[in-house]
Amino acid sequence: MENHQIKQIILRELPGILQRDPEVQEFIVRLSRQHFADKAETASRFDRLLEELRRDREEQARKWDEQEQRWQEMQGDLRARWEEQARKWDEQARKWDEQARRWEEQESRWQAQERKWEENQKIIRQMLADIQALSRKHDSTIGALGARWGLSAEQSFRSALQGILQDTFGVQVISVIEYDDAGEVFGRPDQVELDLIIKDGMLIICEIKSSVSKGDMYLFERKARFYEKKHQRQASRLLVISPMVDKAARSVAARLDIQVYSYAEEVDSTIFGG
Repeated sequence: MENHQIKQIILRELPGILQRDPEVQEFIVRLSRQHFADKAETASRFDRLLEELRRDREEQARKWDEQEQRWQEMQGDLRARWEEQARKWDEQARKWDEQARRWEEQESRWQAQERKWEENQKIIRQMLADIQALSRKHDSTIGALGARWGLSAEQSFRSALQGILQDTFGVQVISVIEYDDAGEVFGRPDQVELDLIIKDGMLIICEIKSSVSKGDMYLFERKARFYEKKHQRQASRLLVISPMVDKAARSVAARLDIQVYSYAEEVDSTIFGG
């Protein structure tokens, strides 16, 4: 009989034999126990597996609880930090708003100050314009008065000189006007005015002015030389009579041998004396 046939017979007859014969049942149990756990052992293994699963679940739950606690603590710390940062931001924003308000107030004050400054500048410019106008008016007035005073002073000196010399010394004081055709004095043709003192053939040429500058002194010397050349007559002395003679003009007078007198009374004691 072949193995296949034997196997078919065992599979067909075994269930009935197991039900009828306890020995066969015991044999099958012993045989299967070598490869499979029995019910009690299987139940024990299952219980152990459930216990391990329970412990794993509890451990996992504990870890989750710890993680949740850490997360809660972290959230609380983050919330506290966030609230602190938000408070700082709010405080900084308040400071910025306060600073912006101060800047606006300062800018407003600056604008008001600038308006006042511009108003003051307008007033100052107007005052300066008024002062300049008044100054020009005064300059014109003073200039006119100065010119009139100068002419009056020169005429007064001339009259005083004539009175002193003619009445006291019996000399002749005359004013002459010569015409310079060649422009030797002024560089172009023009009139040349001179005051002359004449006595017993002596010729003294004078310049009577309210004030004399360095240029005036050189001009007087050219006028005197022009008169001498034109009339072929040498002046005995050259005199300048003026209440105001520039220091530089006095130096020029000394080099050109021109005598300077500050007022007419000086002339009576020196011009013909000694």
